[in-house]
Amino acid sequence: MLKRKIEDTLIAWKNKPARKPLVIMGIRQCGKTYISQHFAEQNYKNVVYMNFIKQPERINAFAGSKDVDSILLNLSAQIRDAKFIPGETCLIFDEIQECPEARTSLKFFKEDGRFDVIATGSLLGVQGYGDELKKRRRKLVQKKELGINSVPVGSEDIIEMYPLDFEEFLWANGMNQDVIEVLRKCLAEEKPVPEGIHVALKQYLNLYVAIGGLPAPINAFLTTNNMNAVSEEYKAILKEYRDDMVKYAPDKDKPHIRECFNSIPKQLAKENKKFQYSKVKPGGRSETYLGSLQWLEDAGIICRCYNTDITGLPMEGNSKDNVFKVYTADIGLLIEMLGPGTRADILQGNLGGFKGAIFENLMADTLHKKQQRLYYFLKDSGLELDFLIRMKGECVPLEVKAKTAQSKSIKTVLNHPDKYHVKHVIKFGDFNVGRVGQLLTLPNYMQFLLDLDPEEIILEPIDVDAVNSLAKEILG
Repeated sequence: MLKRKIEDTLIAWKNKPARKPLVIMGIRQCGKTYISQHFAEQNYKNVVYMNFIKQPERINAFAGSKDVDSILLNLSAQIRDAKFIPGETCLIFDEIQECPEARTSLKFFKEDGRFDVIATGSLLGVQGYGDELKKRRRKLVQKKELGINSVPVGSEDIIEMYPLDFEEFLWANGMNQDVIEVLRKCLAEEKPVPEGIHVALKQYLNLYVAIGGLPAPINAFLTTNNMNAVSEEYKAILKEYRDDMVKYAPDKDKPHIRECFNSIPKQLAKENKKFQYSKVKPGGRSETYLGSLQWLEDAGIICRCYNTDITGLPMEGNSKDNVFKVYTADIGLLIEMLGPGTRADILQGNLGGFKGAIFENLMADTLHKKQQRLYYFLKDSGLELDFLIRMKGECVPLEVKAKTAQSKSIKTVLNHPDKYHVKHVIKFGDFNVGRVGQLLTLPNYMQFLLDLDPEEIILEPIDVDAVNSLAKEILG
């Protein structure tokens, strides 16, 4: 099996004394079904699994009363070998977006407390329902076959799952953990990685870029050692994405979603990679395509990197919502979109001028899987930095370049600390660990080691006396 970091999160969830039902959402084909079933089988005596797409008749078990005993009675009639033993049974609701009634029932399972529930669903299905599903539900409600349902706020824990990152890919390929620890030590001490490890890790990274992080293509490669098998898996995955476009997307956006998605390679091929609607279609305007982009982002297929012309914190406060770049959320999707032969070019190092765009997308992939919102720096003067991150309480620019030398933008930013508030820059490329003054150079394969600050909510200190005084006024 593929070892996944989310397993630690699932164990922590199970160890909570009063745990809520768990909802795992994520991009299609990132491994939600497999990990939930594997975890449940390893940690419970009994597992009751249902898939609302493959087994639509299971939806009927949630019609009418949401009382847990009624639901279990209905399920036991449908699933003859099901065992519902309090404290020993885990129920898995797979593709829960197909059964809003099951989503609503999570509140009642939480209140009942006898059974653990794990639900999985696509990002689109968990966040909202498309036109076709809404039409189907309206008809059933009108026939009184279903009730009006809502998301059980406060009665569920939600976590997002992503495709494999580079470290998980190394685990899948049997990489010794001691080698990864050597990389961590080299980064911490800012010392070059031993040459044998350095060469091997560059090859593994090229392999990861060629295959991507979706489990099915990775398993296809591990089983066959054949890139054609990888491509066949991606064709099937992209077909599923297109089916979702029909099923979930609003009617007005359906004609434009595929156009936006297909334009990504053209957008990244430009010197200025800012997303331009005219590159989607001549004469294209934001009014036409903005909803389509939002749909792709909500589906987890793309991630946006927002422009800021200030290198300081907080980056969210300085970003421009209408100026952004677009990357695929997993590098494998971009490689598949670039067409036949691209994987061979990557493995042979024959990428030409598109190499920069690919490794820039790889950086976006890495940050996205670390649950980071993406930002880049660009001023009208032409100063540009690929990414900005928050690390150790500072705004740190990241550059993804082929050469180790400082670019004009890096020199300008570092030479004017009072203006740009930047003390350090990290540059990733096809080279080893090194430092020249405030510039730290790292090999591309070390991107996954970035230790980023979590998203923070900073609260002002509370004036207790003022609060007490106000309370007295209100209470008279």
